[in-house]
Amino acid sequence: MSRETHAEVTLLRLAGSLVITSILTAALYAGRAQAGDLPLKQVTDVPLSGATTRMDYASLDARDGRLYIAHLGDSMVTVFDTATGKVIQDIHGLGHVHGVLVIPELDRVYASATQTDEIAVIDVHTLHVIARIPGGRYPDGMAYAPAVHKLYVSDEAGATETVIDLATDTRIATLQLGGEAGNSQYDPVSGHVFVNVQTRGDLVEIDPGSDRVVARHPLAGARGNHGLLIDSAERLAFIACEDDDRLLVVDMRSMTVVSSFDVGGEPDVLAYDPGLRRLYVAGEKGVVSVFKVERGVVGKLGEGSVGGNAHVVAVDPRDHRVYFPLKDVDGVPLLRVMAPD
Repeated sequence: MSRETHAEVTLLRLAGSLVITSILTAALYAGRAQAGDLPLKQVTDVPLSGATTRMDYASLDARDGRLYIAHLGDSMVTVFDTATGKVIQDIHGLGHVHGVLVIPELDRVYASATQTDEIAVIDVHTLHVIARIPGGRYPDGMAYAPAVHKLYVSDEAGATETVIDLATDTRIATLQLGGEAGNSQYDPVSGHVFVNVQTRGDLVEIDPGSDRVVARHPLAGARGNHGLLIDSAERLAFIACEDDDRLLVVDMRSMTVVSSFDVGGEPDVLAYDPGLRRLYVAGEKGVVSVFKVERGVVGKLGEGSVGGNAHVVAVDPRDHRVYFPLKDVDGVPLLRVMAPD
């Protein structure tokens, strides 16, 4: 190799190194900017028990400040006291627990266990499992219809909705949905239960009085519509589509999609703070998107990374703190607590 050629190669290598350095620096600052766009500040991290395995749904009882967290990979529900910032107890023996829903008026927590395809009933006072109810083939999300004291359970693999009479803790109906069931939500205005059918792009409407599917609403642009939350005051439904990373906003009066937004990768669980009118959309990729809901208008406030696999979110309406169970932060499962910034 001649001296001139060697010099040219050296210059090319130096230029390449500078380009790579510039790209890495830009990526670093882009990551910081993204985190800075999230209108939340970190309050604390609380280590949780168990292994660094998958978390799933969480449900907060605002009456006594207890947060119930489904630790799916460890087959247990963790009970966390938001006032003391400590874990009260882990409830074991809930095989691959997915959904968890506290119903304060009944003093009960319901947990869907897919390993045994059942719904476990937990007493909030003793924190013991007091009953187990058949829940279909893959019980997941749950919704409570208070007027009829019934629990509606999304059976993802079975493509059905399981109906449970909570007065007797017995399964009383199985409704065919025609596709994989996503999350279920109760709408107090219509008195109906709505279920995402994620393989059809539909939102199914169920009348709890008759336990019949009364309508199927096609969702324009829906791909993998799994997460669901209903803001009954604004008459809006929010639907997280995991296949194309979109949030759909549905007008509950016309049952049509009125707007959509990009959100973080593989959105899953949604939570709503009615006092601040903030909607939180948590995704499998660790990015959380935050929206403002005001007089029927939805706008994005910001988004950013909260932590790996931060796909679960719960919000306390009393102090507006937001809770993110994370399966693995430096080798430890923990609960990341944040507050509006």
